[in-house]
Amino acid sequence: MRLLRNLVRIPAARVALGILAVVALLAVLGGQLAPYDPLHQFGDVLAGPSGHHLLGTDYVGRDVLSRLLAGTRLSVVGALEAVLIGLVLGVPTGLASVWAGRLGEWLALRASETLMILPFTVFAIAVAGTLGNGLHQAMGAVGVLTSPVFFRITRAVALGLRRTQYVESAELMGASRLWVLRTHVWSKVVPNIAVASAQAMGSALLVVAALAFLGLGIIPPTPTWGGMLSADLGFLQQQAWAPLFPGVLMMLTVGSLNILADCIREASTGEVRRRRGLAARALPGRPRAPFGLLGGADPAPDRDEEAGRAAA
Repeated sequence: MRLLRNLVRIPAARVALGILAVVALLAVLGGQLAPYDPLHQFGDVLAGPSGHHLLGTDYVGRDVLSRLLAGTRLSVVGALEAVLIGLVLGVPTGLASVWAGRLGEWLALRASETLMILPFTVFAIAVAGTLGNGLHQAMGAVGVLTSPVFFRITRAVALGLRRTQYVESAELMGASRLWVLRTHVWSKVVPNIAVASAQAMGSALLVVAALAFLGLGIIPPTPTWGGMLSADLGFLQQQAWAPLFPGVLMMLTVGSLNILADCIREASTGEVRRRRGLAARALPGRPRAPFGLLGGADPAPDRDEEAGRAAA
């Protein structure tokens, strides 16, 4: 709760949360808010924005706004599925590797390093070729390759806490590993996982769009952001502005997630409270030291200078 209170005090975080709330609303209700069926073909092909079609129509006469609203759901759900798979695979193994002994630690590190060197697109294509071309197959592949990020972050935080004196004291007094994890470790790991999750969500959205651009995961004519970009590139001479609509929506979503990750990091480190304290010191009408803005005190007067004045 303290993290949330610190987070909402940051103006950039409030803006990012507002944009992400709109995207989440479109992901849930985008199909209902679409003015037309996203697959219905009208007679006007490659028409510009008008009163009937606010964003125009595509190369087969489908309403662009309806496809953009309906395509938000699959794009966001696919990225969210990949991040959740990465969390489920990476966080528990990262915590377990700290207490798993040398053999378990060595196996976990080697598996993590092996997954990190695999390219997302090639691995997704291999999985799609083996298990079939579908959204769940592609997102499962992306989630598996995302898990090493959560594994290494969780392990780094837990390894530092494992060597602290209060954790060692709790273990010496007979506390179980589960109690130590729940009481002393988990609360310190959660902010780092939240930062990594926000960044991974932005990366997963781009991967989902890239796979849809290549025709993987979500098969056309199902609307997605990446699929709309792929279709619009073939008709840039007729509609040079067409890729702008899905591109701007992707840019706002990914940018908001990255800003939110930075704000979560700032809120978890207590920098917000320090800034508020410094701002309170700088209020007009309050006495402040020359070095107050740096958190220091007034420099001590020169004793030699004082002694000279006393002698004079």
